[in-house]
Amino acid sequence: MLLSNMELIATAPGGVAKLRELILTLAVQGKLVPQDPADEPASVLLQKIRAEKDRLIAEGKIKRDKPLAEIAEEEKPFGLPQGWEWVRLGQLANFIDYRGKTPTKTESGIPLITAKNVRQGFINRLPREFIAEAAYAGWMTRGFPKVGDLLFTTEAPLGNVAAIDIEERFALAQRVICFGLYEPQMSGALSTFLRSPWMQGVFSDQATGVTAQGIKSARLQLIPIPVPPLAEQSRIANRVEALMRLCDALEAKDRLEAAQHAQLVSTLLGTLTASTTPEELAAHWQRVAQHFDLLLDRPEAIDALEQTLLQLAVRGLLVPQDPTDEPASALLQKIRAEKDRLIAEGKIKRDKPLPPITDEEKPFELPVGWEWVRFGDVVSVSSGVTLGRKTPLTKPVSLPYLRVANVQRWRLDLTSMKEVVVDQTELPRYQLQKGDLLITEGGDWDKVGRTAIWRDEITTCLHQNHVFKARGITSDWNAVWAELFLNSAVARSYFASSAKQTTNLASINMTQLKDCAFPVPPLAEQSRIVTRVTALRRLCADLRQRLAERQSVQARLAEALVQEVA
Repeated sequence: MLLSNMELIATAPGGVAKLRELILTLAVQGKLVPQDPADEPASVLLQKIRAEKDRLIAEGKIKRDKPLAEIAEEEKPFGLPQGWEWVRLGQLANFIDYRGKTPTKTESGIPLITAKNVRQGFINRLPREFIAEAAYAGWMTRGFPKVGDLLFTTEAPLGNVAAIDIEERFALAQRVICFGLYEPQMSGALSTFLRSPWMQGVFSDQATGVTAQGIKSARLQLIPIPVPPLAEQSRIANRVEALMRLCDALEAKDRLEAAQHAQLVSTLLGTLTASTTPEELAAHWQRVAQHFDLLLDRPEAIDALEQTLLQLAVRGLLVPQDPTDEPASALLQKIRAEKDRLIAEGKIKRDKPLPPITDEEKPFELPVGWEWVRFGDVVSVSSGVTLGRKTPLTKPVSLPYLRVANVQRWRLDLTSMKEVVVDQTELPRYQLQKGDLLITEGGDWDKVGRTAIWRDEITTCLHQNHVFKARGITSDWNAVWAELFLNSAVARSYFASSAKQTTNLASINMTQLKDCAFPVPPLAEQSRIVTRVTALRRLCADLRQRLAERQSVQARLAEALVQEVA
């Protein structure tokens, strides 16, 4: 039943990870391979293990431990198949633990295996660390690991298990215990069992610590674990290995399909953005629309479609032009006249004139009736209040303010607001008004210039100096058009290329924001574009919701199959 449902489970979100967990769960419960009544039972195997342990003690190779208590019935979490036995983990191996010792590391010498090297199911030799050749014997006084033994990480990370496949000598660091198996042939099945979700949960439950959860050797030895007949262990290990290879293949197939799908999406949507006229776009759109069912079956594809629509919108290709519209040049004349009036009345300051826009700065050709301007020519841009100022306040007032974290693309996140103390006389400078654009100064390089509109969500609210405020000069200013453009790939590309970048962070200054080349359509066309984009973005949101619902159904179906198989 597992094999017949593997592909179905794998197609669900996180399906391959669920498959891996299911395989390990079935293995540890004895449900993965059939039992063979001819197998020598685990009780005989345990007798041989006790005899081997006694021999090693008699030869002085290991110390005699305090006997471990019998396993009570309430400690056994599930029933076992015929021929299996419950034992404590400490009965199966000699625990070689270098806890509490820190070796002196060198540039070369004997390899040192640390918790960083022990991954789940394998040993990664990177990062490489060493101890001196001369220090090896003196360091490894608690025992020497050998091929087939298991390494177990006790902390940071907790519970990684890997069989030793290193032929050369190596030293062990802290936070790694070597299980020196009394029966080397148990390595495969025991490693499988220790990696199962059930055992990993036991390790977490038994762990202690505040800053870092860890488990001590003494507690680890007491954990009950099932032991199958040795012959069945071999069958389990082989089956798990084969099924994990199949999971690898399913993951590789999914990655290939994802890459091919991304290439298809990029190619088809690229034909849309390559359009230069509405007629050309309409023809390309008809061809792409035929493949929408295939294209839009992943969240990232819907995101790409939405960005494509924004690019088309800001280039004037999404709605038809109307020759009767008042051209953008008339709108710009009104803005300049209003700006001059406000300057004359002392309501805003006269800025230094911005330079003309060169042809190289224009990212695309504009439709008839549109104009290129500097962003700072059509808005008043200002910075916000600086935190931690030492300015004396005569009429202090504490008010909420917007931080970078509050300003997302297209929306404001007001779930966590802070307050700042300012003087009442500063409110005209820092207080937000309905329709103000809020633009982030910095953050991750791809998040610079995030833009959202203030819609009076809070009665009186300010903004921090890392959030720019852009306010329209005239009352008929269309803030949504500006929000649309500033969140498009065109503006994001400008911000990314202009930003000052440090490690993983970037920022723009006010001059760069004002200098941004900004397309201005006729005011009536701005309204038509905004209406169309709003409707299309709502459609994209609906597509995401439907896709999420479909994936949720797939996940529930996969979970039901997992429960049925388990």
